[in-house]
Amino acid sequence: MSYGSNMARARLACYLEGGSPPGARRRYPGARDRTMPREDRAVELPGRLWFAGDSAVWGGGTAFYDHDAVGPTPARAYRVTTAQLADIAAQEMHRVPALDDPLEATLRSGIARRHTAGPGRYETLIDVGRLDGLPMLTFTAPHGHAGRPHTTPSPAYLAMIADGLREAHGWSDAEVRTYLASVVPRDGAARRR
Repeated sequence: MSYGSNMARARLACYLEGGSPPGARRRYPGARDRTMPREDRAVELPGRLWFAGDSAVWGGGTAFYDHDAVGPTPARAYRVTTAQLADIAAQEMHRVPALDDPLEATLRSGIARRHTAGPGRYETLIDVGRLDGLPMLTFTAPHGHAGRPHTTPSPAYLAMIADGLREAHGWSDAEVRTYLASVVPRDGAARRR
């Protein structure tokens, strides 16, 4: 399950095929299996999107998903293999995909509602339900948005998120602007919500 910038197929392609998305400061090595998903679908997740910290990739706030908050969050379900998901997660966690990644073994055995893979920002995996009998998994911060400083994302990051919303959900520019205005801090500075 992809939310934020990973809803854009070009962004996901950097995790699978390797490369750097437009406006990003980082080049990704790609996955061991570079095959793009043969299927994807627009979905809504319970919970909400929020931005915090300072992204080393984009500058400005980083998108996180709070499963326990009131939502919904527009997302895109990509049908990827377990190994591909482990490789995508490794790159989100600023690691190089590896054959012996313990996360892949964990994914194969199944996770309960949540699984903590490590202490980092995207090292909490959440099972958000089933789609066509398959688990819908995503990763995010280990904590929710309440009481945390919120930061404004960079224009390049917001543009990638907007691309994903248009691609996955078919939203108009007005719908994209309305949604982003609901999740991006209004004052442009870090704050608590």
